[in-house]
Amino acid sequence: MKIIRVFPRKTRLTPDDENVRVACEPGFFDEADEVHVSVLFEEDLQKAERLAKAWSKIAPVRIGGVATGARGGDFVPGMYVKQGAVITSRGCPNRCWFCSVWKREGNEIRELPITDGWNVLDDNLLRCSEKHVRNVFAMLHRQSVPVQFTGGLEAAALQDWHIDLLVKLQPKQMFFAYDTPNDWEALQYAGKKLNRAGFTLASRILRSYCLIGYCNDTFDLAEKRLRDCWQAGFVPMAMLYRDGKNEPTRDWKRFSRVWARPAIIASKMKENCYE
Repeated sequence: MKIIRVFPRKTRLTPDDENVRVACEPGFFDEADEVHVSVLFEEDLQKAERLAKAWSKIAPVRIGGVATGARGGDFVPGMYVKQGAVITSRGCPNRCWFCSVWKREGNEIRELPITDGWNVLDDNLLRCSEKHVRNVFAMLHRQSVPVQFTGGLEAAALQDWHIDLLVKLQPKQMFFAYDTPNDWEALQYAGKKLNRAGFTLASRILRSYCLIGYCNDTFDLAEKRLRDCWQAGFVPMAMLYRDGKNEPTRDWKRFSRVWARPAIIASKMKENCYE
């Protein structure tokens, strides 16, 4: 069966094979048995509906993706994310107010069949069973491409045996998170343990997402949290809050872009004697 996948916008994880289309209506030579419109951002839902209507002239259309709130099934490599990205589990036991994962996928971890890949996108890998985590790392050791954990690792769930696995794997980068004040103590503790294990700030391997721009947040408060990430041993990555209803202001977008570039961040930290 030939399935054309249509995406309202392109991201760094959008697949790029011959059956992928981005933000376009069907061309003269397009043929398919099914068309799947995949939506990542809520603000793209109306655009997705327009695309679905246009592509319905070619074949039956299904709309899915994170933004629809649909629960995910087993992961199919290269289908809706670029080849190399991999999801081995879904769901998260944390009920974070800003996150849709537990609402969409459930607040219990569902371990999926493990497929090959080198960029792990799991919602909360470290909350999986030890057997599953070890099997995931065994898979990652087989890869010929440097491994990344860009889905995010929970600092509060980090255990010594996790660190042993990470030391043996030596990933290119791994992201943790500092989203609320409750995350701070665990992030500091994880930073110290990972630093002692050899993951230094200078290596730029340790990264931390940092939520900014939510209700009552200010530029000063956001910058303090971002700088605190650095002090804890992590290169921060600003994540601009979006509620799917209101577009962030231009100033918040500009602020976010600056704090999403490791080279600029490192320069700012040196200027302020944070090294």
